[in-house]
Amino acid sequence: MTLNAIVQVGLYTVLLLTLVKPLGSYMARVYEGRRILLDRVLGPVERLIYKLAGVHSEQEMSWTSYAGALLLFNVAGLLLLYALQRLQAWLPLNPQGLGPVAPGLAFNTAASLASNTNWQNYAGETTLSHLTQMLGLTVQNFVSAATGMAVLVALIRGLVRHSPPSSPPTSARTQPSSPSTSARTRSSSPPTSGGTRGGVGNFWVDLTRTTLYILLPLSFILALALVSQGVVQTLSASRTVPLLDPILDAAGNPVHEQVLALGPAASQVAIKQLGTNGGGFFGVNSAHPFENPTPLSNLMEMLAILLIPAALCYTFGRMVGDTRQGWALLAAMTLPFLLLVFCTAGTEQAGNPALASLGVDQAAGPLQPGGNMEGKEVRFGIVNSALWATATTAASNGSVNAMHDSFMPLGGLVPMVLMQLGEVIYGGVGSGLYGMLAFVIVAVFVAGLMVGRTPEYLGKKIEAFEIKMVALAILIPPILVLTLTGLAVSTEAGRAAALNPGPHGFSEILYAYSSQGNNNGSAFAGLAGNTPFYNVTGGLAMLVARYWLAIPMLAVAGSLAAKKRVPAGAGTLPTHGPLFVAWLIAVVVLVGALSFLPALAIGPIVEHLLLRG
Repeated sequence: MTLNAIVQVGLYTVLLLTLVKPLGSYMARVYEGRRILLDRVLGPVERLIYKLAGVHSEQEMSWTSYAGALLLFNVAGLLLLYALQRLQAWLPLNPQGLGPVAPGLAFNTAASLASNTNWQNYAGETTLSHLTQMLGLTVQNFVSAATGMAVLVALIRGLVRHSPPSSPPTSARTQPSSPSTSARTRSSSPPTSGGTRGGVGNFWVDLTRTTLYILLPLSFILALALVSQGVVQTLSASRTVPLLDPILDAAGNPVHEQVLALGPAASQVAIKQLGTNGGGFFGVNSAHPFENPTPLSNLMEMLAILLIPAALCYTFGRMVGDTRQGWALLAAMTLPFLLLVFCTAGTEQAGNPALASLGVDQAAGPLQPGGNMEGKEVRFGIVNSALWATATTAASNGSVNAMHDSFMPLGGLVPMVLMQLGEVIYGGVGSGLYGMLAFVIVAVFVAGLMVGRTPEYLGKKIEAFEIKMVALAILIPPILVLTLTGLAVSTEAGRAAALNPGPHGFSEILYAYSSQGNNNGSAFAGLAGNTPFYNVTGGLAMLVARYWLAIPMLAVAGSLAAKKRVPAGAGTLPTHGPLFVAWLIAVVVLVGALSFLPALAIGPIVEHLLLRG
């Protein structure tokens, strides 16, 4: 590992961690209903939305009502996006005259966007109209991200709330409300604790507040910054420009012109990164110079990928009244992330052993960057490509600035493993942290078994119901991924789409279902996924992976919210120290290793061994 690599990764990490506390504190204030600077501007908009939608913002929901509202909203969004794709040929803002999207691909895309996956079996600039990109994809980028954050907040309320129905509402961090504390709280805000027994908040309020006060302002700022770097933002049609030097087409004829795709890219790029959506406006995603033109835009987009998932750890600590809990969760995410970044970068910088055996010089020098540069942008190099690949699969984002299919076998194994761990090393906005909290519950449960004590977490007893729900959330994705991978490799329809033979072809299929079955969205590009088989199975995988996790975690939230707080005793396991951080990492890694190590052994691991001869 070179000094240059250490400096680049170190700078990125320092910038990210510096932003965690201010943004995390701000989001805690939003969800606690405290006054913020944007109230004057967005407060009337928020109240107008509630009025038009008929939402009673003070009305608490049980976890079942919350889950029902979530499913209703997401199904409606899925159907709307499907309809937009099928009807785009007859709708406005279609300067290229693009036709309707095929039914199978339209279903896969709608499922992808609604589930916050953004898996793409298409090139956006040649498949979707400007209207579909803006009204369909960009809107879903906002609301699917807000949905994940809403589920997280509901789970936090479940951990915080403990008062019986007769008790007056209390804040997450204070005693029962006094006139002074009430004066600082927006009238539209639901109480942080108390409320109806087992109540977890109001889905419509959480969704609206997340979108208005968090995602929209951040996206606006980032979009302007990206436009300043050259990311395109226009409603114009594609432009045809003359080439400085003609090139030859496949038939050997000279080509003197090139078509440059344009469109409203910056607005979509901003929310796709901040909302860990990941789908690109252009087919090659953030490797495209109109989507990611400069090293500065590259840094801003990479920071945006992990910004909200990391900051939500501090939000969690603030809302449960102990910021040490949030820092412990952030440490359990950051330490494995840094280790895996250096593994990926080191593997790619070492180059291809098969080329080394042929005497090819792969050492870095004044005239070449060295290492394995296949599939990577020379503007960003190996370290930024490895850092992005690790960040995007750690954060359930899925955007790319290099082609993961061209990474070395062990370099490609790292993004695959990060998805297979359950997308909890940061993970998607909201979904990553509630996934990690599922592992926390398992960790305290196993620790409780070791000492013969009923496990507790933040003063709540962890009992049979919570363990059953958490088991569903943790075990369903591996079962889904491995079952669909086995189905694909055992059928002609599945094998035909893998463009490479042997272990690498298997890795392409395993990567695809690991991505869709964990709501990531990145891919090994060697898999031709736009087929009826992959469109249908992939779409179903994305929907199951999203909602089969969210609903059980809402059930946990409702169960915990109805419980009384248990005072800490001598046998209570501290969950904010280095020992628990190490134990939590071990539990996450152990579950992933037991689930996927055999599949990895016949994919990237054996491919690595074959390369070394």
